[in-house]
Amino acid sequence: MAGSILEKGLSKLSAVFGTANERQIKKILPILDKVGTLEPRYKEMTDEEMPAETQRFRERLAAGETLDDILPEAFALVREAGRRFLNMRHFDVQIIGGVVLHQGEIAEMKTGEGKTLVATLPAYLNALTGEGVHIITVNDYLAQRDAAWMGRIYKGLGLTVGAIQHDMDDEDRRAVYGSDITFGTNNEFGFDYLRDNMKFEEGGFVQRKLKFGIVDEVDSILIDEARTPLIISGPAEEATRLYGQINGLIKPLLIEGDEEEEPASPDDYVEGGKDNISKKNYEYLIVDEKSKTVNLKEKGVVECERLLRRTGELENDVSLFDMSSITLLHHVEQALKAYVLFEKDVDYVVKDDEVIIVDEFTGRLMSGRRYSDGLHQALEAKERVKVQEENVTLATITFQNYFRLYEKLAGMTGTADTEASEFQEIYKLPVVVIPTNVELIRHEYPDQVYKTEREKINAVIDEIRECQEEGRPVLVGTTNIEKSEKLASILRSRKIPHNVLNAKNH
Repeated sequence: MAGSILEKGLSKLSAVFGTANERQIKKILPILDKVGTLEPRYKEMTDEEMPAETQRFRERLAAGETLDDILPEAFALVREAGRRFLNMRHFDVQIIGGVVLHQGEIAEMKTGEGKTLVATLPAYLNALTGEGVHIITVNDYLAQRDAAWMGRIYKGLGLTVGAIQHDMDDEDRRAVYGSDITFGTNNEFGFDYLRDNMKFEEGGFVQRKLKFGIVDEVDSILIDEARTPLIISGPAEEATRLYGQINGLIKPLLIEGDEEEEPASPDDYVEGGKDNISKKNYEYLIVDEKSKTVNLKEKGVVECERLLRRTGELENDVSLFDMSSITLLHHVEQALKAYVLFEKDVDYVVKDDEVIIVDEFTGRLMSGRRYSDGLHQALEAKERVKVQEENVTLATITFQNYFRLYEKLAGMTGTADTEASEFQEIYKLPVVVIPTNVELIRHEYPDQVYKTEREKINAVIDEIRECQEEGRPVLVGTTNIEKSEKLASILRSRKIPHNVLNAKNH
């Protein structure tokens, strides 16, 4: 059963994470023993007998047995299917990870420990109920890849598998959701839920009841994006003429007080980019980047009303804050947000005369998605592209509230333990740290902090050059498109070969 490496891993866990995590792992070891004992039985099975075993499991569940009752046999069967169809036998620590996920917990597994393979164990077991399992990934590519790759195990065991893709119609989506195992992104699952709730008849729904979800990169989806709203909007009746008008007259309101100098060269890296927005002191505006709000100061209201009256948008005896001016105020606020809080090539790009949102977490373009409440129209006016019809919100939900709807939820990541308290408090999901299959040989160095951005960038470039001289590839991550392109500009100026991968170059 568990060999010396696993025992060493448990010993290290005791020293690093205390005994609570170790006790949780030790509770699973008897199950691991049973799975190991059953393994020879399934090695003798033919490929044709495996789907029949799945049917027997389902009959036992219908007769009153529980998923926990058949877990050791089901896991042993999946382990053999992995060996047979993928030439990948689940390690003991992966079996432990599978049990943790089945229990509705978060398994922290280090990079390279095979999280994708781990998910096959609880996904197969829970799919035996016939109520469907959702495996949530961070992008369409991974959903499609994992459905095809791990699908060989599921299909070999007689289960059906599908992957939701963004261009599918309702009929195709309904068919995929009818599969035993459904792969897809958090966005696709969330938007399908919203669309279903806008339908008048249950027969038109594409999703089934949300029974069991396994979230890959759970910290990114459940913590980083927790409060990100999913919004479905529709066209509003009011005209969009005002966006262009307001855009043409608000620029005097953007006067800054004390601000840092503009960058003189690509090396002046710190002065560019969104990180500097909140440091600006505006003459007429109060900016709160954290809450994403821009408000007019008292003198800003006076100046704004003067500008609006000069162009005839506001009558002389009417205030900007009168009820009759509410639409005008809305347009002013959205235009100010567009200029102050949203930056081209950071929050969005302009491509083919369209404003396209950049996903702040993945750096990917979100084609077809639009900001709501007129913000997207304000950005279109700012960038002088065609202003599309304004939309109003028809349905919305945050990722946090969507994932709470699952009857059972589990997750995998390489870095959950640092956010364990948040997972417990928000989702009631405990985090279990799984020992590595082999001793970790990676060296983790402490963070290096520099006094200025320029010093930091010079250190990054020195390290890039050092890696290249040694023939080692190096991946440099930045927080947005603009910073990646500025860094690339510095590398070009120093004749350091490189490739740029971002939402504009992919």
